[in-house]
Amino acid sequence: MRRFARFYGANPLHLLAVLFTFALAGYAVAVVGPQNLWNQDVWWKSIAVWFLGAVIAHDLVLFPLYALADRSLTSGLNALRGRRPPRPQPVSALNYIRVPALASGLTLLLFLPGIIEQGADAYLAATGLTQGPFLDRWLLLTATFFAVSAVAYATRLALSRKDGDTVSGS
Repeated sequence: MRRFARFYGANPLHLLAVLFTFALAGYAVAVVGPQNLWNQDVWWKSIAVWFLGAVIAHDLVLFPLYALADRSLTSGLNALRGRRPPRPQPVSALNYIRVPALASGLTLLLFLPGIIEQGADAYLAATGLTQGPFLDRWLLLTATFFAVSAVAYATRLALSRKDGDTVSGS
């Protein structure tokens, strides 16, 4: 196993997960049909074009922005601690900020067409409702994510102080 991990660079379960992912993607393409991935009439409406665009947009634009935001968050939390001698923090706040921010970003991505009222006429015709509440509900959901995370952080911090434990996390 060590030889394999040294040669491959990761645990064998990682290779198994990657192979499973490729098999699942291959199955999806087989079910949809390769001919349906390309729109002959309007090329930019093709699934393949949108998939490649999403990969390029994520890897070349969004991922560096994630990394920059994460570094800024880490630096900001370190700056709040000041230049005092480093002492172990009982509980790191980093993941208690990362998780609700990620959840908020994903729900924004999911509900963005409703928030910006794209397709408002079709939505109104189909449901009899307007898309007005989408933004308010997303903001409420985001506030809830951060509030639940703050309560979880406060609880974990109180428990760690009570027990006298030091928990590292990042």
